[in-house]
Amino acid sequence: MDFKQIWNDSLRWLLSGGDWVLQVFVVTFLALLLNFFVKRVLNRLKCKLEKTKNPWDDSFVDALQKPVSALIWIMGIAFAAEIVQAQTKAIIFDAIAPIRDVGVIVVLTWFLIRFAKRVEQNIVDHSQRSDKAVDVSTVDAIAKLIRVSIIITASLVVLQTMGYSISGVLAFGGIGGIAIGFAAKDLLANFFGGLMIYLDRPFKVGDWIRSPDRDIEGTVETIGWRLTCIRTFDKRPLYIPNATFASIAVENPSRMSHRRIYETIGIRYDDAAKMPGIITKVKAMLSNHKEIDASQTMIVNLNKFAPSSLDFFVYTFTRTTNWIKFHEVKQDVLLKILSIIENEGAECAFPTSTMLIPDEVRIAMDK
Repeated sequence: MDFKQIWNDSLRWLLSGGDWVLQVFVVTFLALLLNFFVKRVLNRLKCKLEKTKNPWDDSFVDALQKPVSALIWIMGIAFAAEIVQAQTKAIIFDAIAPIRDVGVIVVLTWFLIRFAKRVEQNIVDHSQRSDKAVDVSTVDAIAKLIRVSIIITASLVVLQTMGYSISGVLAFGGIGGIAIGFAAKDLLANFFGGLMIYLDRPFKVGDWIRSPDRDIEGTVETIGWRLTCIRTFDKRPLYIPNATFASIAVENPSRMSHRRIYETIGIRYDDAAKMPGIITKVKAMLSNHKEIDASQTMIVNLNKFAPSSLDFFVYTFTRTTNWIKFHEVKQDVLLKILSIIENEGAECAFPTSTMLIPDEVRIAMDK
């Protein structure tokens, strides 16, 4: 009896104007059903697109999944709230339309940011799998600029949607920007310095750089919008404002094509007659050395009459740019030069002094 009475009362209430509750339930249920259906469709579509060679459609569907689900719920809840507003006439529901519009803009912004992030990741991954090298720092900088542009544009659209004049906001922003520019000129200088690093690409993360103007040398760890972090060779982090790089010379040894061997070697004056043979054999040894690039400049010549030696110099380039392997190659070259000098019957010179004593000079010895 109690159940039948409750059912009859509920039915009379619905027939007398309470059907809006049923409408809210139906709208919520349809939003739930549509969300479930769209998720299933997008998941299957994503699985099929992952089997294709084109990575961009995967990025689009992956970026779309969560935002489209949020959009369905925003529209469904807003529709249900409008039904409640029509029945209750509550003032609080007057905010439904602007909240719904802002929600749609936020969801669209969320989708664009996710898509930009996945495109960035695809470019980096594609570069690592193929022979075409891509500067990761530049890709990261462009992606950051795109995301910032999306957020700024979305913010202006939100303000316009809420009834604020964008022209007034932009005018205020222009005046405020001048004041902020004077107050934070160093910050802006570092920002544009970082932008120039990203665009000009004098170095990238992982490069070994040094500056002849400043005591700066190490490996680049991070390039930020304000600071660049360099790890020195004694493993200390060195944080440099980006504006500094606009006023100093920067050398990037990581991009060298070869490493140079430039050594001066001296033999005794007594072995002067053996110098031509030594030079000829040293040249032949360098030309046949597998780690020496004979296509680059190669010089082996008598260079100087030094106080205690006849000096010849060796000027050549190794094929490797690796610092450790370079020293191994240089060691092998120097040892072979030393062997050539010894095989020619000559000796390397060292600082000596010769004292000439006239025959008339005798040293008196005490008896």
